[in-house]
Amino acid sequence: MTLASMYKTDYVQSLDQQSQTNLNSAWLNDKGVWITNFILICMIKFFFSIIPGITPELSWTLTTLTYNVGSYIMFHAVTGVPFELFSQGAFDYITLWEQIDEGVQFTATRKYLTTVPIVLFLLSTHYTHYAPFAFFVNLVATVINLIAKLPAMHQVRLFDINQKIDSRG
Repeated sequence: MTLASMYKTDYVQSLDQQSQTNLNSAWLNDKGVWITNFILICMIKFFFSIIPGITPELSWTLTTLTYNVGSYIMFHAVTGVPFELFSQGAFDYITLWEQIDEGVQFTATRKYLTTVPIVLFLLSTHYTHYAPFAFFVNLVATVINLIAKLPAMHQVRLFDINQKIDSRG
């Protein structure tokens, strides 16, 4: 594929994305999404707390890991739109994180979704009494999740992860 055809494809793709409301990411700006996210975290913590044999420290670490892994998969690992009927391929090559607010950085939704893993890391670190192993595990999970959210990583694919082959020529 030549540079001119890649530019044309990117330009057409950009026009397609701007021509309609993206149902895949529009729900993130709806009322109640932030509180639902908080409730989901509380449910994860409660789930790990009621399992016999799991200490409160371990349940905080598992909550942080579960949230960060789930968030990473949801926002950064999967490309495209499940509503293929409505998007007609306009968002096939970008992740949900890149679709939020049409790719505009530092919106309220993006700030919230960036702050939540940080707060969860701080809570889990505090409640594990700063144990070195738990701190390291929580730090690695949080840093990986936060690096993917950086503006410098917008539409960057490392190690060809999420890379789809464009068959349109």
